[in-house]
Amino acid sequence: MRQLTLIALEGLPEIEAGAPLARLLIGAAERAGSTLQSGDVLVIAQKIISKAEGRRVALRDVTPGERATELARIVQKDPRLVELMLQESQEVVRAKPGVLILEHRLGFIMANAGVDRSNVGPSDDACALLLPEDPDASARALRLALRELRYLEVGVIVNDSFGRAWRNGVAGVAIGVAGVPALVDMRGRADRQRRPLEVTQIAAADELAAAASVLMGQADESVPAVLVRGSPYAPRESSARELVRPRAEDLFR
Repeated sequence: MRQLTLIALEGLPEIEAGAPLARLLIGAAERAGSTLQSGDVLVIAQKIISKAEGRRVALRDVTPGERATELARIVQKDPRLVELMLQESQEVVRAKPGVLILEHRLGFIMANAGVDRSNVGPSDDACALLLPEDPDASARALRLALRELRYLEVGVIVNDSFGRAWRNGVAGVAIGVAGVPALVDMRGRADRQRRPLEVTQIAAADELAAAASVLMGQADESVPAVLVRGSPYAPRESSARELVRPRAEDLFR
């Protein structure tokens, strides 16, 4: 019987720079009664990766430039935050009151370039958190640390919440992956009527990230990690960049 199991890993401490995430996650899994197994996938909230990697920025250290100051007036946001957003981005896609959509330096089209002030930790009011410098590398490093500690082959997904161009609301998406296929190409496979699929590609890592987000929540749930057991996708090395639509195929620009 096909089955997908999601287990919330609760009880993690507030994460600070340099925190031993692999050890903390192993402990959280054991407390949940679910010792890690090869083939499991850990979906990790971007925020604890960013915190462990020291990506917290004190706003008092940010001096907004002319462009950030002008854009901040349009979008009605703190100029210091807008400065950080511009530093993390390569293009402004849309700016209107209350909304700033940018192309992040990693290619993601997202609100505020991932710069966030929610659940940042101590001194929340005076700090912002940036995305990991390289989320794929973060996922690979965590996968390697888990392998060294437990001799297991565990997949890792770094999860963030994105809006969607055609839909309201946010959903979990993968911004970093290791040992998990980001994209599964079904083209050429037959459907039930033996017709070959022509365009179907599955955003496998996004599907797992979204499933885990149901348990992670978006507010004060304090569940920054979810163990996924029974993933139907065969493990492989990949990159979240597989999920970024090439500009030539972008339907909105």
